[in-house]
Amino acid sequence: MSNPTSETSFFLRHEFALRRLHSLTGIVPLGLYMMVHLTVNASLLNSTQSFQGAVYGIHSAGKVLPIVEWGLIFGPLLFHALFGVWIAKNAKLNTSHYKYVSNRRYSWQRWTGVIALVYLFLHILHLHGWFHFEPYLAVIQPMGFGQFKPYNAASTLMIAMNDFGGLVWPPIYLIGMLCCVYHLANGLWTAGITWGVWITPAAQERASKVALVFGLGLALVGTAAWWAAISGSAEDIARAKKTEDRMYDVGIRAGYVPLSHEKRTQPDEVAAEFEEEDEVVVYEAMMSDDAE
Repeated sequence: MSNPTSETSFFLRHEFALRRLHSLTGIVPLGLYMMVHLTVNASLLNSTQSFQGAVYGIHSAGKVLPIVEWGLIFGPLLFHALFGVWIAKNAKLNTSHYKYVSNRRYSWQRWTGVIALVYLFLHILHLHGWFHFEPYLAVIQPMGFGQFKPYNAASTLMIAMNDFGGLVWPPIYLIGMLCCVYHLANGLWTAGITWGVWITPAAQERASKVALVFGLGLALVGTAAWWAAISGSAEDIARAKKTEDRMYDVGIRAGYVPLSHEKRTQPDEVAAEFEEEDEVVVYEAMMSDDAE
């Protein structure tokens, strides 16, 4: 019998622990983050103020934000994706011979995982650009990537989604989002089996119904978020931009929004005033004027 390769040997030796870690990261933090992300984006249906306020809350972490992103989102995503690719590569799909529902679900879980992975990397490139240094952004932004500005969240999101006449990105986002939702909902069901939470046929049947309801609910939220991003007219975008600029002006005057030109579409008079003078001095001067 031939000796296993180092790669095969590593995965086989640690497969029990790796599969459980893979299952866990798919739910916490990745699944939880996706639920929050879709809910925040769906708030745009309510108003620009709701959406921009939520984005301000996320970016209030300031310098800690990259640590949070890599520790709780990108790091777990890379592990989950790479090990998921290994699982998919070694999966023995037999739906052509055994057309059982469980077999189809197993196959769909693998395929939606691959589609979701491609979609997520494309989504990050499209809106955030992967990296944030100026020479790189100067190359990709004219190509239609790295379009999202957190301090002009609603307007730049709608502009990015309507690029190329609104014919390219909306279907990509809808298909990608629904694949992510299915992968999470069905993943909850398989995670319960992996962790021994539901092992009897009756328990698995009940869990399947719960996963179905959860998946349909999250798909509804995700579709609302998708529609909010793609349905804005030119007038909606202009109104959103004015609202975002007013919120930014009020925010930096009150001191709860950090000054940042990089996170905005363009600088404004208030930002220029804060940049020309010391921010603390200006803020203290305004406070003293209010007191008088």
